[in-house]
Amino acid sequence: MNLDLIPQLKHTTSNNFFLLAGPCAIEGEDMALRIAENVLTITDKLEIPYIFKGSFRKANRSRIDSFTGIGDEKALKILRKVSETFKIPTVTDIHESSDAALAAAYVDVLQIPAFLVRQTDLVVAAAATGKVVNLKKGQFMSPESMQHAVKKVTDSGNNQVCVTDRGTMFGYQDMIVDFRGIPTMKQYAPVVLDVTHSLQQPNQTVGVTGGRPEMISTIARAGIATGADGLFIETHFDPANAKSDGANMLDLANLEKLLTDLTAIRKTINQL
Repeated sequence: MNLDLIPQLKHTTSNNFFLLAGPCAIEGEDMALRIAENVLTITDKLEIPYIFKGSFRKANRSRIDSFTGIGDEKALKILRKVSETFKIPTVTDIHESSDAALAAAYVDVLQIPAFLVRQTDLVVAAAATGKVVNLKKGQFMSPESMQHAVKKVTDSGNNQVCVTDRGTMFGYQDMIVDFRGIPTMKQYAPVVLDVTHSLQQPNQTVGVTGGRPEMISTIARAGIATGADGLFIETHFDPANAKSDGANMLDLANLEKLLTDLTAIRKTINQL
């Protein structure tokens, strides 16, 4: 991803990794602004280019009674307010071709969910907006197969694309990260490691995804050590009461220590 082409990051000269972080879903304006402000304070201090993440709609849920959002336009307007208030870019995921133009009017980066990354019409629609496109590697796909998803974007006339690894299915109810995939996929596009989703434990019998947040630091450190260009971390000031994916989110109170450690690792690697 050429961050220089995201207007709010043109001033960035840091050789650090970049960060996509925020809540799983936009639950309201106050919470979004609070999280964005806290994360920005930390990333400014550590010279980490920052993109605020928040889903305007959660389409992929295990149960019909799961939280899916506060309304598309309402959530997208909150994402725009975050961007305008703090002068930072924003990213949200889209699930249908018609979502592309809708979301592109409010955010800087369009994210294609892992389960949908083979959907050609969706990927092409995202590329056609001219926005940066973040392709999440399917949990069922090899790193090598992501070159074809990247090519769908570039063949559509959009070279602003990156790939995000969010783990690979390991049995029915667990995920595993194959860190060999990071240097492999860097041959095709900049690579982001989605730390928190990689620690999900999906398909639980209760119909709510579980997770292992105690492993966030381990996975994040390994990602930086193996050359990830960016990290994706969902964070919340009260994960236990978050309306979506709270089981694998990072408590916002722990973010600064983690990012400080990761910046030190990145600095050491840059000196090798």
